[in-house]
Amino acid sequence: MNKNLLDKEVQKYIVDNLSSDLSEIRLKKSPFKNVTSLEIVQQIQGKKIAITKFPFLSKQKNIIYPPHINLEQASTQSTALFKQKIIKGEKGIDLTGGTGIDSYFISEYAKEFYFIEPDVNLMDLVIHNFQALNRTHINFINNTAENFLNQNQDFFNFIYLDPSRRDENKNKKFLLEDLFPNILQIRDILTNKSTNVYIKLSPLLDIQKTVEQLNLSDIYILAVKNEVKELLVKLNPQTSLNTNPHIHCFNLETFQPEFSFYKDEEKNITNVVFSSLEKYLFMPNNSILKSGAFKLISLRFNLKKLHPNTHLYTSDNFIENFPGRIFEIIETDFSPSKNIHNKYNIINRNYPLNTEQIKKKYSIKEGGENYIFFTCTINKNICFIAKRII
Repeated sequence: MNKNLLDKEVQKYIVDNLSSDLSEIRLKKSPFKNVTSLEIVQQIQGKKIAITKFPFLSKQKNIIYPPHINLEQASTQSTALFKQKIIKGEKGIDLTGGTGIDSYFISEYAKEFYFIEPDVNLMDLVIHNFQALNRTHINFINNTAENFLNQNQDFFNFIYLDPSRRDENKNKKFLLEDLFPNILQIRDILTNKSTNVYIKLSPLLDIQKTVEQLNLSDIYILAVKNEVKELLVKLNPQTSLNTNPHIHCFNLETFQPEFSFYKDEEKNITNVVFSSLEKYLFMPNNSILKSGAFKLISLRFNLKKLHPNTHLYTSDNFIENFPGRIFEIIETDFSPSKNIHNKYNIINRNYPLNTEQIKKKYSIKEGGENYIFFTCTINKNICFIAKRII
């Protein structure tokens, strides 16, 4: 960690070059004697990421950013704040400290908190940043999660992990058996040391397989503005396999309510109603679609489904607290080939052509206020125009 990066002139140069071509800066000789061009580029990249991903950090003085690869897996400020609300206790630990974003938030109300990180350089950087943020009650330990668990006999009110999703060659991984530390191998040790073990996982994981492999009590599917960012799972402290975990769907940074259910609720539904278009169209947010609650969302809100594999729903009634987008139908059975002058936002669901093929075939220009849907009902493929209400 080069503390010369904190010099006023260096910091001013970093801020002044947030919009500059980083490849040019990388190739040029550094304007500063004790700071290299590569170090400057790393700080510019880090600050740009922080502005959008964790703005609280970008506004703080004397912060030094780690390499891009470390920031890539770091939680967003929104998801870290969410974790702060549910991961609580007097004595806690983050076994995979990393850049420290999650630790910063979940440690706030803990009287005793431990930060474990095997990379000593990254840990030193986090120690410096936490001092700048006045977070001073953290116990930093340079160790691997596995070694710490084997060497320590303490019981914790909560344990948190965000296993690395990169292998030794920096290739991306997301399957449980490929993560570091290997959660499947240390699962029993974790539940012996705490009844509240939370693990952040990739949103690409299959939920059913994860339930079978890990034995979970809760699954939190976290989306931010309709982009699913992560799965946060809580291990079942009981030894018997729980095949019916509680699933919680959140679309953060929106006003949409939580949608939660027990996994078997979806499996046990047999009475879904299908229909052609009515007055309103409902699109569940992506956290719900990730959960697979395709029938339950219909039942809970008394909606009709367009097709078994088209996860769009319709009703003549407006539902204000629906967890997703709501559209009002303007024109059904629309013929896109007859109207090529207007611009539309294209939404394509379960239609024979992909979006690029649709744009090419009908010469549709994207944009404007209204939406053009290409999808299907149980009877036929359809195209219709709608305007978004919520």
